[in-house]
Amino acid sequence: MKLKRVIIYPKDIQRITGKSERYGRYLLKKIKDDLQKEDHQFVTVNEFSTFTGIDQELVNQFID
Repeated sequence: MKLKRVIIYPKDIQRITGKSERYGRYLLKKIKDDLQKEDHQFVTVNEFSTFTGIDQELVNQFID
């Protein structure tokens, strides 16, 4: 069984959306603000999927 990452990074968002890495940083900041997370906390794949409405299995295909 292959272990999968649970954290999403701006580069992952760039691959998924086709937008810039800067947009990925912006979206992560927006998600953190919405979830009331602090700057040092991470955004999980599940949180990203819930926020964007993109299926988690589809997101996992892009970050493998």
